[in-house]
Amino acid sequence: MSGMPGGNLTRATLDLLGRAIVTGEYDARPFPTEAEIAKTHGISRSVTREAVKMLTAKGLVSARPRQGTIVRPAAAWNLFDPDVLHWLLDRQFSVELLRHFNQLRVAIEPEAAALAAVMGDEADHARVAAGLDRMVAAERGDDDPLDADIAFHVAVLLAAKNPFYAQFRETVATALRTSIRFTNTIVGRSASIEQHAAVAEAIIARDPVAARGAMRAIIGDVLDLIDAPGAG
Repeated sequence: MSGMPGGNLTRATLDLLGRAIVTGEYDARPFPTEAEIAKTHGISRSVTREAVKMLTAKGLVSARPRQGTIVRPAAAWNLFDPDVLHWLLDRQFSVELLRHFNQLRVAIEPEAAALAAVMGDEADHARVAAGLDRMVAAERGDDDPLDADIAFHVAVLLAAKNPFYAQFRETVATALRTSIRFTNTIVGRSASIEQHAAVAEAIIARDPVAARGAMRAIIGDVLDLIDAPGAG
């Protein structure tokens, strides 16, 4: 890895170590010291130190006096961190993880849709409509179905005008990528334009009750598919 620029090298080291932690490579053996990581991968101590700091910020490791750097239990990992989510999903396709994602979504996105109907301005509503237009275009083969679906749901989160909801956009995007892989490849089904149109129409009509119900129906359908016999 030593031929990469510094930032890319740190990022590559972070990805290598993070993936190793999440896939359980250090479950039965201690996490290496910074000197050992640097020697094994032919990188500088400064790059190694920065990567370990980033792992610490993500909740994957902690440094303790006289114990060195240790891997923290999975319950301590920051599941809202896009890298941690990515490593978890790469570890193994998990219906249980997908269920957890969508249980979170059904608690967040219907309320975001209701807020979008009340708080969103014309520009916000235009972005929601544009997301729906992209989904329609994707049905014709003129856009990417996954990117269009994500754009729609992120537009709804942003239209809620609540910074806490906005921070869920990476989590929702990751959940959608996983859900769509599941529903398309295993169940053979794509996102419903009609259901998404119902959300958009309710938001633009400033009807929070209808917006909440329409968004809940979308995610509820995914949960039903996950829980269907044979899905796991």
